[in-house]
Amino acid sequence: MSVLIYLLPLALGLGLTALGAFMWTLRSGQYDDLEGAAVRVLSDDDLKRR
Repeated sequence: MSVLIYLLPLALGLGLTALGAFMWTLRSGQYDDLEGAAVRVLSDDDLKRR
């Protein structure tokens, strides 16, 4: 049972850290352009430069 004294705060800390990282990515605009990367993969711009 004494292991729970260490594991419970550790699990809560890791969960809050992950939540904070997710909120940071939302605020920085990471998920704003969901279609742009899919369209850039299909473009042939790099072939025209050669």
